[in-house]
Amino acid sequence: MAGARRNGRGPAEAAEPAELGEDSWALTLAPRLAQFTAVARHEHVTRAAQELGMPQPTLSRAVVRLEDDLGVALFARHGRTLSLTPAGRAFLAAAERTLTDLERATESVRADADPAAGKVAFGFLHTLGSETVPGLIRTFRADHPRVRFQLVQNYGEAMIERLRAGDLDLCLTSPVPDYPDLVARRLDEQKLRLVVPDDHRLAGRKRIRLAEAATELFVTLEPGYGLRRITDALCAEAGFTPRVAFEGEEAETLRGLVAAGLGVALLPPPAVPRPGVAELTVTAPRAVREIGVAWLDGHPDTPPVAAFKKFLLSRRGLLLPR
Repeated sequence: MAGARRNGRGPAEAAEPAELGEDSWALTLAPRLAQFTAVARHEHVTRAAQELGMPQPTLSRAVVRLEDDLGVALFARHGRTLSLTPAGRAFLAAAERTLTDLERATESVRADADPAAGKVAFGFLHTLGSETVPGLIRTFRADHPRVRFQLVQNYGEAMIERLRAGDLDLCLTSPVPDYPDLVARRLDEQKLRLVVPDDHRLAGRKRIRLAEAATELFVTLEPGYGLRRITDALCAEAGFTPRVAFEGEEAETLRGLVAAGLGVALLPPPAVPRPGVAELTVTAPRAVREIGVAWLDGHPDTPPVAAFKKFLLSRRGLLLPR
């Protein structure tokens, strides 16, 4: 094996991620880096062996085997002491960086999994960000004050892709997803209102059948957003296809477009009442959206994620303000 280059990689490919196959240098060298750096630091095998808590002959053989595998002399021998060769100094710098990165990564993942102070990567819809999610986290942290949160706001399909990529532990989304690789639980439902400009012909009404808005221009979220799919489905149930004048990415922006007289919209209630619009209860069809929590099936939970998941499931029917 001495002098061989594994996996057929040349110098130009050195930045590529390592492929840890049978002939991988990483698998060969990883257990030996700490041994090598200890010997290099002490320049003495016996003292290094004492630090590592291993027999001196075992450490000596490991260093010789490392040099044989590399086909490079890392140490010059001077009786019982050693000194690094130029190749050894270059290898030591890389070994120390690797061990430092490994130590930091280990500390990071262990800290994230700490039951008392770990991290939860939590995604949620923009419309739940002003009141619902802050209230949930405040209540949860009353009993788990040191748990940290990485918060991600996005639309439903984007959060599901981030669940699959491992970027999120849990997400609150709508509609409640139904995919074989996910587990999803319904938590609550939210009434949708028909929002019209305050000088609109329907603004004096308190209730309306959605079919009465069939001739109106609609402002909606873009295709791919859960609320857009719900809007299209409710309009179809009412017997019409909405004429879409504007598409956006955020519900409150749509409410502003309605206030400007540019259309009407089906939207969840605002956190704070907005001037310039009237919000009508839709009596038919039943205009609601279900809110649920989803996670990747078979994905093991760290203790803080498990605790927050249990908390969310305990909020069935209590997630949203009434």
